[in-house]
Amino acid sequence: MATTESGGVSRRHEFVLFFDVTNGNPNGDPDAGNLPRLDPETNRGLVSDVALKRKIRNYVALARPDSPGYEIYMREGATLNNEHKRAWTAVAPDAKPEDMKRLPKDEAKARELTRWMCANFWDVRAFGAVMTTGVNAGQVRGPIQLGFAQSVEPILPLEISITRMAATTEADAEAKGGRTMGRKHIVPYGLYRAHGFVSAPLASHPVKGTGFSDADLELLFEALTQMFDHDRSAARGEMATRKVVIFRHASALGNAQAQSLFGKVRVERVHQGSQHPIGAPETDNWPPARNFADYAIVVNRDSLPEGIEIVER
Repeated sequence: MATTESGGVSRRHEFVLFFDVTNGNPNGDPDAGNLPRLDPETNRGLVSDVALKRKIRNYVALARPDSPGYEIYMREGATLNNEHKRAWTAVAPDAKPEDMKRLPKDEAKARELTRWMCANFWDVRAFGAVMTTGVNAGQVRGPIQLGFAQSVEPILPLEISITRMAATTEADAEAKGGRTMGRKHIVPYGLYRAHGFVSAPLASHPVKGTGFSDADLELLFEALTQMFDHDRSAARGEMATRKVVIFRHASALGNAQAQSLFGKVRVERVHQGSQHPIGAPETDNWPPARNFADYAIVVNRDSLPEGIEIVER
């Protein structure tokens, strides 16, 4: 069995992730013709937690290639039942195919199957997984949770017409002179904010814990700061992490409520040397934000609850 750093994360964490997009589509909605995701009541842009986890997984795969304990379970082209069979082969090599449809009656052996998956797959340790798809390797609740990212101000997606010089078929070439039309959806600029949570008990509990270690946590924060640098595409324009604000608790259960800590991080608008809260009357006639310099991220370190440490990246 592959192993990572022993034990699990022993202290609770929360974090705020800020990233932006310029002339790109950060997360298309397949139910809306791949338009950028949008809250229809506020017109604020959205990026799903699934999209963010995909980028984190992709970064880990790049940063730890062929490293024991850092495989990715949810990856493109993976057959999940084959990965479950690997766990059965390692833990119970004499098991028959019909035996693999349900967990062993021996509770210790069943836990060993799930622990094998946690030990070998970084994203199972981090995000958890339901591994009961025909070949049963159990299920585990991961210590890392991410919410949807939301733009700090309303966005106005644009639909851009584009042309292609090459035709798909000979008929298209004859009918359209070799040119075809297409459409591209972009956000001119948007700064997005997402909240994340790290549960120490779900990482380090002797039975329910996944074994998500401090080294795994450091890799997560590394991924959050660098994941967009390795996810370039014409469709996504220019995306970049702008800041990660981490709240580190002194205990496993935590020393303050998450919402009170998130409230210490705010974004303000900046224009020609003036800085005001978003939505303030003074900003009514300001032009729309078009780059990160139009915002300021403010972290209030005053009156921090005892046992809370703030780390900015």
